[in-house]
Amino acid sequence: MTVQFLGMHMNKKILLLTLSFWAGTVMAWGSDTFKKPAAEELEHTLTSLQYDVTQNEGTEKPFNNDYWDNKAAGIYVDVVSGEPLFSSLDKYDSGTGWPSFTKPLLANNVTTKIDKGLFYSRTEVRSHYADSHLGHVFDDGPKEAGGKRFCMNSAALRFIPVAKLAESGYGDFLPLFQPK
Repeated sequence: MTVQFLGMHMNKKILLLTLSFWAGTVMAWGSDTFKKPAAEELEHTLTSLQYDVTQNEGTEKPFNNDYWDNKAAGIYVDVVSGEPLFSSLDKYDSGTGWPSFTKPLLANNVTTKIDKGLFYSRTEVRSHYADSHLGHVFDDGPKEAGGKRFCMNSAALRFIPVAKLAESGYGDFLPLFQPK
């Protein structure tokens, strides 16, 4: 039996393995296994820009960041916790100068809240377990992909290329990048 899941066609056995993996991944990033380091430790392990973005809701400069034009295949994880957040399969060029995605890789690993910090309200995106500020989500993304634009700061992310997924502990995401 073939089913469609997240735009992929897979047989029922692979789907169950995928769902089991994702459920396990969500559990693995839970509060029982991840403890956010103290601010003092983060100040020493993150660059000043990474710290400002993730801990102080800062914003990096557009078109002058690591991933806005990255076209390599792989996944993006939280720079603080390593939680899987986005996939290159959902990345697109929004023309804004920041990496933009149509959806999260694992919906449970991102949270949103209303940000009233500027002259208007917008929706902030944070990582679930590390509570890192990632960026904002807008309703002006590609309509054919759901209409969302997750506009992220590169400084909040670490990119894991497909060739390094397994050795980096994210090998269960490899099937996403295999030919169908």
